[in-house]
Amino acid sequence: MGRSQQSRPRKLAIKLRKIRQGLGLNKKEMTDILKQLASKEKIGSGHVYQYEEGTRLPSYLVLLAYAKSAGVSTDYLIDDKLELTEKDIKINLSDWITKKERI
Repeated sequence: MGRSQQSRPRKLAIKLRKIRQGLGLNKKEMTDILKQLASKEKIGSGHVYQYEEGTRLPSYLVLLAYAKSAGVSTDYLIDDKLELTEKDIKINLSDWITKKERI
């Protein structure tokens, strides 16, 4: 009896890139926002690149930070059947950056 390996959402990397691009951020800016929203996570400078390439799976806290930054449910990120469009990305960054909300 061991752990069963969870399958990785196949479209996750694409959706994470869509969020960053939909927010009009470069990778450094996205890293800074993720660090702010998921302050308990260690997020290095290359992590956003790795998330978007699918070579690194983000933690649950980082997924929550991505979802929060885009104003979408985490369901959109992890469910390959749900499409994420630019219209879905609806949060105004200034609304939550000024509040400095943390997960």
